[in-house]
Amino acid sequence: MKSSKTKSTKPRRTAVDEILPEYDFSRARPNPYATRYRAGSAVVVLDPDVAAAFPSGREVNQALRVLARLAGKGKSRRTA
Repeated sequence: MKSSKTKSTKPRRTAVDEILPEYDFSRARPNPYATRYRAGSAVVVLDPDVAAAFPSGREVNQALRVLARLAGKGKSRRTA
């Protein structure tokens, strides 16, 4: 019985900024929600228990402004 030789191929090395061949973006679409975010804004994911305490982003911003003022790192007047 002969043993069959299999060709061993090394995985191709890719550059850090190169897109791997298994990623297929041919059916990609623009994000329809991207326009909701203003330039300079940051998107933060809250833990579920924290998110339950605040009904909207406005309340989160207000609480963070108060906290920043108490910590001495914020402006004394609301700018938004």
